[in-house]
Amino acid sequence: MRKGEGGAAAVEEGIRFERHGRLGVVTLDRPKALNALTLGMVRALDPMLAQWAHDHSVDAVVIRGAGDKAFCAGGDVRAVYEAGRRGTDVLTYEFFFEEYRLNRRIHRYSKPYVALIDGIAMGGGLGLSVHGRYRVVTERASAAMPETAIGLFPDVGGSWFLDRAPGRIGTYLALTGARIRAADMIHAGLATHFVPSADLPALHDALAHTSPEAALHRFADDPGPAPLAAQRAAIDRAFGHASVEEILAALGREGEWGAAIAADLGKRSPTSLRATLRLLQRHHRHEVEDCLRGEFRLVQRFMAGHDFYEGIRAVLVDKDHAPRWKPARLADVAAADIEAMFAPLEDGDLRFED
Repeated sequence: MRKGEGGAAAVEEGIRFERHGRLGVVTLDRPKALNALTLGMVRALDPMLAQWAHDHSVDAVVIRGAGDKAFCAGGDVRAVYEAGRRGTDVLTYEFFFEEYRLNRRIHRYSKPYVALIDGIAMGGGLGLSVHGRYRVVTERASAAMPETAIGLFPDVGGSWFLDRAPGRIGTYLALTGARIRAADMIHAGLATHFVPSADLPALHDALAHTSPEAALHRFADDPGPAPLAAQRAAIDRAFGHASVEEILAALGREGEWGAAIAADLGKRSPTSLRATLRLLQRHHRHEVEDCLRGEFRLVQRFMAGHDFYEGIRAVLVDKDHAPRWKPARLADVAAADIEAMFAPLEDGDLRFED
């Protein structure tokens, strides 16, 4: 890593660190890859946050994405896929182990942490933002946890922050991977403030010279009505059930809206759907450490399974969008098998440093 002095940037494999006044600034800098998070970026960011936490000249931290398309489109699952296919690479363990520890550091961060989401935020991108104290979205922002479509489940603390969305909105977002915009991100608790994209440079400058609370109060605007609020009653009726089968049956009673969602769920990994719903049930109102520890157990079982690799093949490698899930039917995914995926790991559970 090249360490910057004063306002100079320090650069490390797709991530930059700068100082702007009393502000520590993180820029995710892989715009061609939609700022997807790599292990190298995790390993650079975590110690920098630890350093800034103890640096009395740093009052707050801002994290943003380079380019005009994405904050962070998620973790670099293609690299994890390739490592897992080789069968000898430790990346399938180390990436998630270190990413989840970073998520927890952000969640417990002692100083104001401000995420500027001006574009796509998915999966790991939400792990880098939602755990922070302030999450600013613009009219260009969108969010999704689309993991059930690639044979995985909403992780990076998703079982903590989705569980805290109003009603059953978190379950809806977790199972369907629906993409939502700024107003819905605020309604669901994924974001805290709306600021027009054109005002971000001025906001950034204000953050360097005044408190985040004062700066955000000055620039925050109204994002407009949240479509999820209007759909809340139907979402609660359909997704407030104890099993995936009951949810699908309830969707069948919700007209065209429900039928379309049920059809989409039918294309997703049956194992992922069952595991996702059980994850949310097990972690209801748990502390973030418990959620991340359970997610780490679950993700290691997925790394040893079939559907994640098949999902990545279908969506990102061959791009035929015709995954062959195993098991292919929801009825063939035993509840006992899902429950066993949450058992302690022989190689050691996720641990946190105080």
